[in-house]
Amino acid sequence: MEIIRNLAEFSSAKPSFITIGTFDGVHIGHQQIIKRLVSEAAQNQCNSVLVTFFPHPRRVLQSETPLQLISTIDERIEVLEKMGLNTLVIQPFTEKFSRLSPAEFVRSILVEKLNIKKMFIGYDHRFGRNRSADINDLKSFGEVYDFEVVEISAQQIAEVAVSSTKIRKALEIGAIEKANTYLGNPFGLTGKVEKGKSLGRTIGFPTANIVVQEKNKLIPANGAYWVYATIDNKKVYGMMNIGFNPTVAGNERTIEVHFFNWSEELYGSLLTVKFLKRIRNEQKFDSMAALTVQLKKDQSLCEKWMDTI
Repeated sequence: MEIIRNLAEFSSAKPSFITIGTFDGVHIGHQQIIKRLVSEAAQNQCNSVLVTFFPHPRRVLQSETPLQLISTIDERIEVLEKMGLNTLVIQPFTEKFSRLSPAEFVRSILVEKLNIKKMFIGYDHRFGRNRSADINDLKSFGEVYDFEVVEISAQQIAEVAVSSTKIRKALEIGAIEKANTYLGNPFGLTGKVEKGKSLGRTIGFPTANIVVQEKNKLIPANGAYWVYATIDNKKVYGMMNIGFNPTVAGNERTIEVHFFNWSEELYGSLLTVKFLKRIRNEQKFDSMAALTVQLKKDQSLCEKWMDTI
C-alpha cells in the first residue's frame, strides 16, 4: 500500500475507485466498504484509493468540543495495510481546506487530482464548505464529470449496527469485548515504557509503565484488563491496570502492565498493548497484602482464558 501524506503529491494516469472519510477505528462497517472498493477496483483495473484526514476535522472545526480518538493515524495505517488498498492518502485537514466549495472540491480534488471513476460513500455523507453539499449533489457532479457514486444505504449501515460513536461509548465504560467485536480487531494502546514507582516489584508483580504519546487517544475506563503485546516477535500476555492506584493513595492516572513469563527490562521500548477482556473494576484494598492476593486471582483468571485460545 502506497501512503501519500498530502493530496498534492498524488498522481496517477490510471482511474481511481475511491472512498473518503475519517475512518476512526476502521471498524467492521468501514471494512465492508473498503473490501468492496478494493474488489471492484481490481476487477476494473483501477486504483483503489482511500482518502482520510489528519487531524480529525472535528478537532479543527469544533476545537472547543473534546474528541478522543479510537485509533491514532498510525493505528489506522496498520489496519488498512492489511486490506489490499493500492493507495492511502492522508490529507492534512486545515481551515483553508475546509473552505473549499463543493464544486471546487469535486473538480480540483476528485476529478483533477484523484482521476475519479467511482466513489463509495455513505448515504449521509456531506462535503464542501460548511458541509453544505450532500450525496445527491455528489451524484449530480458525477453526471457532469462522468464518475459513478455508489451510495452505502442506511439499511446496509444498520445491518452492521456499528459506529465509531458506539465504540467510543463501549470503551468509556470498559466494555472491551463489545468494542473489539465492533472493531473486528482487539483495541490497542501504544506508548513508551517509562520509569514508574516500581511498587509492583515489591510484591512480585513488576509492571511496565506505559505512557501514551498521542494526547487525543481514547483511554478505556479505569480497571484491570487481560492484554497482550508483541515483544521481540513473541506474543506476551499479561494484565493491565488503568487508574489511580488507590491502595497506595495514588493521585495520577497511570497505565501499567504486568507481563506473564517476562523478566527482561522494557524501559524505553515503544509497545502496542492489545486489550482482550476486562477483569474487574479498579479497587482500593486494605493493604498491599490484600492487593497481592487479588492480583494472584486476576492472573489465575487470565491463565484460564489463555488455555481457551
